[in-house]
Amino acid sequence: MCSAISALNGASYSGAVDVAETDLRGMITLRGDFASKDFAAAVRQVLGAALPAQRKTVTGKAGRVVWMSPDELLAVVEYGAAPQLAADLRTALAGQHHLAEVVSDARAVFSLTGAGWREVLAKGAPVDLAAQAFGPDDMRRSRLGQVAVAFWMVDDQSCELVCFRSVAAFVFDWLKTAAAPKTLPGYFQ
Repeated sequence: MCSAISALNGASYSGAVDVAETDLRGMITLRGDFASKDFAAAVRQVLGAALPAQRKTVTGKAGRVVWMSPDELLAVVEYGAAPQLAADLRTALAGQHHLAEVVSDARAVFSLTGAGWREVLAKGAPVDLAAQAFGPDDMRRSRLGQVAVAFWMVDDQSCELVCFRSVAAFVFDWLKTAAAPKTLPGYFQ
């Protein structure tokens, strides 16, 4: 039996901000009709969370639920719990048009910790990261160095970023370069 390993084996870097690959995360992509009361009830029943508003995240009993598009959510849960939660979602959504699939091993998650995390991301993501435009529980799906990513604010001092596993090394190297000591202009501070 093969045990799961992260994309970069927990790589980390300490510069103007700390960049680290997080522990393994369970991830479920969930698609369906957000206007359906039955869909919302299934999400609440299985994940313990309300549907997040556009470009928002919510925390439920099973983990974080991230809005990804008008018909797609990403549930970020404990790694080992993802298969059963996906099965429970499929059961709860039986008879409705939906998709609930585990995508944990296709993604990598990084944390950025430190007061300059906004500036690090602003170097490569075309997103307004000013505190007035991007706050707690906000998320964005964007590009970082021409690679698709999604990120959300955890608190004033940190955010998390998810990317495809196939580009994890590139994203980590990009983040390390952008977080090099004495390279932040101090725009958001």
